[in-house]
Amino acid sequence: MQEDASYVCDACGEEIVVPIDLSEGHTQTYVEDCPVCCRPSVIHVEVDEDGNAQVWAEPEQDYD
Repeated sequence: MQEDASYVCDACGEEIVVPIDLSEGHTQTYVEDCPVCCRPSVIHVEVDEDGNAQVWAEPEQDYD
């Protein structure tokens, strides 16, 4: 099982590493501020049955 994964901030282009916490489920969505530019992003995490995580983000204002 992966312990962390990364995404690229849409606002500043930095690669951000986030921890993977399976206690929150295999599919997760949450809002987190970029630690570099402080703009909020909606973070999506999907973990498959082998423990491999896929993480991506989108700007919070674009999320419906």
